[in-house]
Amino acid sequence: MSEVKRTIRITTEQHIMTDVPPVENYPMRQWSIQISMLDAQGKEHPAKILDKVTYTLHPTFPNPIRTLKQQPFKVEEKGWGEFDIPIAIHILGLGKNGERKFQHDLNFLQEKYVNDHVISIPVSPTKNGALNKILTETGSLPFDESGASTAAVAAAAGGVKRKLDTTNGAATPASVVDNKAKKAKGAVKGNIDLEKLSQGLTKLSEDDLIVIVQMVTDNRTNEMNIKNDVDNGEFTMDLFTFPESLLKSLWDYVKKHTGEA
Repeated sequence: MSEVKRTIRITTEQHIMTDVPPVENYPMRQWSIQISMLDAQGKEHPAKILDKVTYTLHPTFPNPIRTLKQQPFKVEEKGWGEFDIPIAIHILGLGKNGERKFQHDLNFLQEKYVNDHVISIPVSPTKNGALNKILTETGSLPFDESGASTAAVAAAAGGVKRKLDTTNGAATPASVVDNKAKKAKGAVKGNIDLEKLSQGLTKLSEDDLIVIVQMVTDNRTNEMNIKNDVDNGEFTMDLFTFPESLLKSLWDYVKKHTGEA
């Protein structure tokens, strides 16, 4: 079984309650803690990979063990003291193997602060499909939706590169885009010149083509016409069927790595 890593973010917010008298000369505060996760670019997302979070508060709180099952797994309380809070998160569909534990420092140095924790998650193309689907929202998996491994994706990109190396002139091989692209010179979709994009793909290195193949598989929709022939190391894609947002991402990558304008 393979593993992927994801970052869990614990966000703490607190403020002094000015309308409540202090206790033992310590001001009363309202505080909250909630859970989210980050993608590879550091953007915050709901922690959909979790089905519950358990906080163990100081024993002076009523019902100190709090188990929450709804986003954003937010616990909110009032108090004047700082203390460590054991937090247990539970990953969707993994049972006891899905528990991860953290010691969280509740302190009042800042009104808002975050603590990030990288966790490892076991994944399989044949098990826990619901978790796999959610994980793709925040990063890639070591296999595509059809179960092909990342190595197979790399092999497909290598096959594309070998075909590109044997292509004469500006013709675009069928292993990169469908023949329709060659027939429709000057075709534009979402302000992207498809012929220029397909020609730009022929100029990429094999490593860059691996990135392109991964971008396409990560953003695949039912409307996209893609064929990944793992046995023959070929990856065929029809750019006309791609959404405009993906075409823009591909074009931005091609421009950056080939100097196309």
